[in-house]
Amino acid sequence: MRLHREGTPTILLILALAGIVSGAACLRLPMIAALPITICMAALLGIVLWFFRVPSRPLRQDETAVISPCDGKVVVVEETTETEYFKDKRIQVSIFMSPLNVHVNYHPVTGTTRFHQYHKGKYLVAWHPKSSTLNERCTVVVEHPRIGQVLIRQIAGALARRICTYPRPGDAVVQGSELGFIKFGSRVDLFLPLNARVAVRVGDTVQGAVTSIASMP
Repeated sequence: MRLHREGTPTILLILALAGIVSGAACLRLPMIAALPITICMAALLGIVLWFFRVPSRPLRQDETAVISPCDGKVVVVEETTETEYFKDKRIQVSIFMSPLNVHVNYHPVTGTTRFHQYHKGKYLVAWHPKSSTLNERCTVVVEHPRIGQVLIRQIAGALARRICTYPRPGDAVVQGSELGFIKFGSRVDLFLPLNARVAVRVGDTVQGAVTSIASMP
């Protein structure tokens, strides 16, 4: 277990705030009043540290599988038309990440990055049907030599205010390695070929870089 580098500014800010508030409370207030304030500041710091945690997970290498790009709950499994890149029918699998989930995003397949596009947008709740087209989001397409092209879309939620995406077109990526990070509640959509055999259902809880989302014939 370690802390993600994207959390460094936030952690330092909360640490400084907690120190100032707790120090001022101890100097100016009776101990019976200062103690609850100090406990609240410690709890706030603990929540932030928990949010930016990065668990140790072994890289999973499965040439026939698409693994989960994040921790969370499956909220959509359906055939739909993807309008940004493929412009044809695909299988969409969407995973909602609550503020309590690990917020690291992982590459679902090994391959070459073919597309990267960031979009500014709104901050609707991540499970809203229109969040995938109206919210702040970033789309990445990775091409696997056997599976074909897989589209991953990071979507900001009502609390999320920053999407971090690391690969750029032409980059070689490895299944289970870091794709990016979304701060404070979000959603990740996968768009898969129509012949993908989806292994999850709506309501399932999945684990990033571990759970198999689909397999290819």
